[in-house]
Amino acid sequence: MSAYDKILKLLPYKRPFLFVDEITSINEEGAIGNYTIRKDEFFLEGHFPGNPVVPGVILTEIMCQIGLVTLAMHLMDLDEDSRVLPAFTSANVDFLYKVIPEDKLIVESKKVYFRFGKLKCTVSCKKEDGTVVAKGELAGMVVKSEA
Repeated sequence: MSAYDKILKLLPYKRPFLFVDEITSINEEGAIGNYTIRKDEFFLEGHFPGNPVVPGVILTEIMCQIGLVTLAMHLMDLDEDSRVLPAFTSANVDFLYKVIPEDKLIVESKKVYFRFGKLKCTVSCKKEDGTVVAKGELAGMVVKSEA
């Protein structure tokens, strides 16, 4: 099992709240991954019916799951039986362009610091064509869970 697959397996999210399709790169300094917005996402049904747009809070969550949680899990060097609980602590995100169904989003994070179990990153989210849709700083913790 690759390091990428190990982290995907350990993520504490499940559909419909799992927003990571693939991790394409991860190292001590950052992570890159992607997620494609499906036409049947639960959050699109009532968010501008007939003209669905992904809410900013969901874009932030996508950025957190790919850019923050996967990197924290990598830095913690968890074993295959670990159970984790992410705790999001702060965000400063600018939303720059709308995201619609079938957009493939590529999230890239760069570590600012990881100390005392807290990770802070700069994170960008862009479409496949390079259009940056959101960017900012995110921070949080991933702690081992007993349950």
